[in-house]
Amino acid sequence: MSEPVTHELEYRLARLRDRLAADDVAELGVRVELRGDAVLLSGTVPTAARRDEILRLARIELAGLTVFDDLASASTDAPERMEELS
Repeated sequence: MSEPVTHELEYRLARLRDRLAADDVAELGVRVELRGDAVLLSGTVPTAARRDEILRLARIELAGLTVFDDLASASTDAPERMEELS
């Protein structure tokens, strides 16, 4: 990788991190890591909808790069049925 591309990529990663921290998303627990020629997003988010929004932002900011998603959603919704204990 040449120097200008490296600086551009670092800028794009930093911009995504800033957007994740500042936008309506406000997810500080999402890690954005460069892995070779791809980017890995990892961490836990509150809902599947929030995960989708983060991936949408990543696709915009990192257009042209491969983005791997290892985001888990920790839904706090009540269960739909009672748990059966034996």
